[in-house]
Amino acid sequence: MPKSALKKKIYRTDEFEVKNYSMTFLMVVAIAILYSSIAILSVPLVWLESGATGANIQTYHDAFWTLQMSASTIGFGDYYPVTLGGRSIVAVMFYVGVGIVGFIGAQIADRVLGFADTNVKNRELRKQNEDILEHNKILEQKLDALLKAVEARSANQA
Repeated sequence: MPKSALKKKIYRTDEFEVKNYSMTFLMVVAIAILYSSIAILSVPLVWLESGATGANIQTYHDAFWTLQMSASTIGFGDYYPVTLGGRSIVAVMFYVGVGIVGFIGAQIADRVLGFADTNVKNRELRKQNEDILEHNKILEQKLDALLKAVEARSANQA
């Protein structure tokens, strides 16, 4: 696939050179970040928890499940950390997960419910601002011409 075709699938550029990313691309990236974080953080979680007294997170799969449940805010409670380090990892994953899962939910809601596209509104405002600035330049030129005429008339009367 040519590079330009790939760019068209990832984003499109509007008349103001603003990149508007594809919703599919954003969701794939969000899910990849979420599950990469879970996969990576599962390693230290199982390492911290596996030797602790009373720990029920004994395998990588247990740690992965625990972090997945904390990221989704469901937290069934079947697996839970007992060490300070394990609790810290789960807390970090909770905050990261809330942000990413919230983002994914917002993207789905936007697609299903069709909320107002702020990019369109921003483009419209930029266009209006350009028109206002252009109009202001014209008015400034007219005022300059008017001032010259008034000054010339004043000079002739004096």
